[in-house]
Formats: sequence, C-alpha cells, structure tokens
Amino acid sequence: MSEYLRSYLPNAMTAFCPNAPESYPYLQQAWDAGDDWDHPDPQTGSEDPVIGSYCFYWNYIGYLPDRRAPFYGPRTPAAGRRESKLLISDYFGYDHWQNPGAYASCEKFDGAAASPGPPVSAAFWNSPHNPSQLAPEKLEITLRAGYTDGHVQSYTAEVVTMKAILWPPLNLPYPDGVGPGRIYLPAESIY
Repeated sequence: MSEYLRSYLPNAMTAFCPNAPESYPYLQQAWDAGDDWDHPDPQTGSEDPVIGSYCFYWNYIGYLPDRRAPFYGPRTPAAGRRESKLLISDYFGYDHWQNPGAYASCEKFDGAAASPGPPVSAAFWNSPHNPSQLAPEKLEITLRAGYTDGHVQSYTAEVVTMKAILWPPLNLPYPDGVGPGRIYLPAESIY
C-alpha cells in the first residue's frame, strides 16, 4: 500500500489505529521501504508480510454468509452498482487465527485485554465472547469507516458479517474455526 500512498502519507502512523494497544515496531521502516521491504525477523520465513490495524476493501472479494452472496469492495473511486463504497474500516472480527474464540479489534471495548501480535502483525484488543450469547453490537465499541466519496463516519450497532474467501473461483468462504474468521462491517456499507 505504501508503494502507492507514501508520497501522500509520509508518516506511517497515519495508516495505523491510534487506539491500538501498541504501535508495530517495524511500521515506519516497512512503510518507507514499500515493495522493497525485507522483514528483519527470521521467523517470517521467505515472505515479508506486515499486517496493520485497519481493513482495506479496495478490489476485495469476501462472502456475506447471512445473504449467501459475495461482498465486492470498490474497484473504482465511484464504485459501481455491485460494489460497496466502503474503502477502509477499523478491524473488528471474531475467531481470527490470532484470537480463536474471541472478539478482537484495534479499538478497545469493555472487557478487552491487549493481545500482542506475532512478528508480522500489530497487537489487538480482544476478549473471549460467544456471538450467540453476546451480539457484536452489545460490546459498546465505537468503530470508524471511510468511503470512496471521502466521508468518514462512526458506527456502533448494526453490523454485517463477512468471511474471507478460501477458494475464489466459487467464492467459497473459510469454514468456521479456520483462517481469518469473521469480520464485521457497517451494515449500511453493503451496496
């Protein structure tokens, strides 16, 4: 991302949630390096990933299990009829590989504790809750979302569940308990 945005946003903290438990140690280095980033931690293997604290939906395809339909992120600034205008949001999810069986977010919420990230990822706030017993909107968390028309707004209550796609040719999502888990999007962002 910084390969495209670095000249516009030279300070990497602009692209990092200020309410996350701690800043990512390689944030500015990775941002400055762009596509030339070489992760200094040997635990990352041959890849050089860095996972931040926001979710970006540009040209992204996900799966909306409640609607049994794909989610299409924007592919143009105007966002077409089948594309969401949602460009970026705070991370808010459930049952991610970093926080199995727990809600997690870059924004702090009631009952959440800081969870350190692995070498490739930022730390998050998380708390073990069962969504069938405690709906996401009951967590009293304020999140933010940015849209392709340039406006940014907060959302707290109505959210839609999205799952990551495991096999793109058929838009099949990861099964429960595996992979990135669920991500909660603002309900009004769905087309």
